[in-house]
Amino acid sequence: MTHFVARVVRIKKMENSTEVVSFVLSAYGNIGNLKYLYFILILLWYISVCVSNTILIVVIYKDRGLHEPMYLLLCNLFINEIYISTSLYPLLLSQMFSDTHEVTLHWCFLQMFCFYVFACAQLCSLTAMAYDRYVCICYPLLYNVLMSNKRVGKITLFVWIYSFTNYMFSFSFVIPLTFCGNVIDKVFCDQQLVIQLACSVSPLTSISDLFFGFMSLIIPLSLISVSYIKILWVCLIVSKGSKQKVIATCTPQIVSLANIFIGASFHFMDSRLDVGYLPDEVHVIISIYLLIFQPIITPFMYGLYLPKIRQSCKRLLFDRK
Repeated sequence: MTHFVARVVRIKKMENSTEVVSFVLSAYGNIGNLKYLYFILILLWYISVCVSNTILIVVIYKDRGLHEPMYLLLCNLFINEIYISTSLYPLLLSQMFSDTHEVTLHWCFLQMFCFYVFACAQLCSLTAMAYDRYVCICYPLLYNVLMSNKRVGKITLFVWIYSFTNYMFSFSFVIPLTFCGNVIDKVFCDQQLVIQLACSVSPLTSISDLFFGFMSLIIPLSLISVSYIKILWVCLIVSKGSKQKVIATCTPQIVSLANIFIGASFHFMDSRLDVGYLPDEVHVIISIYLLIFQPIITPFMYGLYLPKIRQSCKRLLFDRK
């Protein structure tokens, strides 16, 4: 116990001040021999996420019939699901066998950077997909002009540049912070909790954080809402057969968005509100709900629900001729 306490506040002595060089992720607690079970479960889940998303990326790459705007945008979404999972699961796995659950400042910042950039890229990718469905359904005769594969490449590049620069603005105010505490009550590095550990926070830091939330959450969700309101309006005036086709292509995106909304709500409640009355296990699941379920929901919803991808998967996996 003395050894643990000595390492909890691991600080490097400077000339006239102290500098925190590591954080302690306290939400892991003392899990005892359950760490072996948790390690196996987390590893299997991470492998499932990577394999399922990779299969669909390979299917889209190999099947030229899927080299269309919607499926190319989907491929970008699958890649992002692997990236965002990799920003969490390796750290979870490494912490299972740690006694102190320490993570260095640099690794913590790296995880924050990857997590928030990929989260922003995910919503922006869904925005691009909503726009693609809007053009396809509302302007079918102009679809090939407005959504060529070359334009999809430009949209994908814009998604990543936008996500990177958007978070860099907020992140630039976090990097120079000095910290007076080092205990984070989560299983990963969360920016809100990291900022709360700072000795002092300037108004610009808080403003930049709100700006990032507005640019990465409010704007994409507003554009997605506009796209689907217009699609819904078209559904009200088309035939029953066309309506069913529209619903079939839009359902996976709607499910993904609903799950993201639930996960974002959990993340907000866990970071901003006092949830100390909840059991530790529930607290952990709430904090990483989105990172657990979204990367596996995406490939299964699109892989099983969209006929062209489902048929192509069957040909790739089972047709040996």
